[in-house]
Amino acid sequence: MHEVSVGETLDQYHLDELIARSGMASIFKATDQVSAQTVAIKVPYIQFESDVVFYSRFQREEEVGRRLDHPNIIKVLTPKKKSRMYIAMEYVQGESLRNMMRGHQGWPVERALGLAIQICSALVYMHSQGVVHRDLKPENILVTPEGQVKIMDFGIALDQSARRLTWSGLSSTIGTPDYMAPEQVSGRRGDVRTDIYSLGVILYEMLTGEMPFQSSNVYNMMRAKTTEDPQPPRKFRADLDPKLEEIVLHAMDRVPRNRYETAQQMLDDLRDPSRVQSFQRAERLKPRNLAWVRARRVIAVVFFFGSLVGLFVFLVWLANRYPAPIAPARKSYRGQVR
Repeated sequence: MHEVSVGETLDQYHLDELIARSGMASIFKATDQVSAQTVAIKVPYIQFESDVVFYSRFQREEEVGRRLDHPNIIKVLTPKKKSRMYIAMEYVQGESLRNMMRGHQGWPVERALGLAIQICSALVYMHSQGVVHRDLKPENILVTPEGQVKIMDFGIALDQSARRLTWSGLSSTIGTPDYMAPEQVSGRRGDVRTDIYSLGVILYEMLTGEMPFQSSNVYNMMRAKTTEDPQPPRKFRADLDPKLEEIVLHAMDRVPRNRYETAQQMLDDLRDPSRVQSFQRAERLKPRNLAWVRARRVIAVVFFFGSLVGLFVFLVWLANRYPAPIAPARKSYRGQVR
């Protein structure tokens, strides 16, 4: 067994070009020598092939992908035979949503809504098949030049129909912190509302160019998700329709039971924001006061160093107030006659 490379043939697939490398796998553009179609082949690095947890995740991604058939989800293909671990997928020429959003200051509403509607449509279908993605993020969403969304990477998906794929050995909190729902941060599995929360964060970012929870420390950010509310989107984009802000905040409610119950409900609102009733969610938020957070950090640092200085001064005073007694000189008996 060796690392495959461009020019080799893997079963029925000829590897034509290296598309990308991730931390765990290489993705090749390949030609199916049976159908002559262009496909994508995801091959894990050799060191991961013997890892039980990684194998379970990779197998889950393949099995879930084979079951799903939706225009906004990457289709996983079934080769005639497999000589090693890999996933064959439809080849999609496009760009990740993450690359598209780099450096932007908020997209036009029509563009953001158009992509969110496609993502939500995929969630409606996915959830109807008993699958919860649980790692929905811009890196896992491709957009074709024609503007069609393609969701991929079902490695940590919750598949309610695959009972034999147990939870043992897999962490329930794996995911990407910025887009993880509060229940995932707390170590719970999550359900369809977990995907709804992630879509809410993605829509928030597309509309404002900002993240709802901002912190240079990932642990502070994750803690804020479980105890605090996000900044209202209109803080970063004053011209945003309050009803659209209502949709985003409804999807991102910290408490799962207060979110949309189904992706279909969110999809209906995205397609026609005018139907949304205002519950003044933005007015009831209790977002993080970043100025107060910074002030508390400064106070904590000053208190810490002040305590050290105080302790040093006290020890110096104690040493001067109670000097150590001088021990009597020892008598020398050297040279004395016994």
